[in-house]
Amino acid sequence: MIKAILTIDDIASKNTPAIVDYLCDKGIRVVMFAWGEMVEKNYDNAVYALKKGIIVGNHSFSHPNFSKLTFEQGVSEIEKCEKLLDKLYKDAGVERKIRPFRFPYGDKGGDNKEAFQTYLAEKGFDKLDDRTITYPWWKEEGLDRDIDTFWTFDFAEYNIRRGNDFTIDDVWKRVNDPAPESGAAILKDGGNHIILLHAHDETEELVPGYYKLFIDKLLENGVEFVEPNFIHI
Repeated sequence: MIKAILTIDDIASKNTPAIVDYLCDKGIRVVMFAWGEMVEKNYDNAVYALKKGIIVGNHSFSHPNFSKLTFEQGVSEIEKCEKLLDKLYKDAGVERKIRPFRFPYGDKGGDNKEAFQTYLAEKGFDKLDDRTITYPWWKEEGLDRDIDTFWTFDFAEYNIRRGNDFTIDDVWKRVNDPAPESGAAILKDGGNHIILLHAHDETEELVPGYYKLFIDKLLENGVEFVEPNFIHI
């Protein structure tokens, strides 16, 4: 058996409601991470996700590489998105019980990494319960201790763009790879995963319904999507 928690970055997009409806139809619980600027552009779609029971976490306001920011700039990015999310939850009429955070690009802040982890803990951000993940590299890299939400498998479908050689075939190669260079093999029996997907209209334009294709493929291969739980540090 393969178990996985689904996470989706960069909402809100034009295709966010369609993704939400598909996941609700499949009974898949998900954590979506909000890119503040995109929430402002597609506000009603973010409200729609909340009203459908989606957990929406903080993914910064402008989606920068945190290692290129000062600590103060990074905190400003997080807090600007926090303020927007508080308003979003209020407008959706949903109580904000869970506050996860994910760094853009998985960039944890370089030299300021530990300072950001301390900040997240002191501000009461919630850690995704990853205690079922037992890959040696997960603990070697300290991911079991970090409060931000990382991943074990990345579809990398965000690389499907005009002028880029990366295609849907490359996604399938990643899905079927028994020994990936980074992360863990998604179709290896007994695995536990945090999966990364993105809500991007650019991908939708080139591969309509891409999220259905990828998730259906995992379901067909025995992946069971489990409900995300959180630990308050």
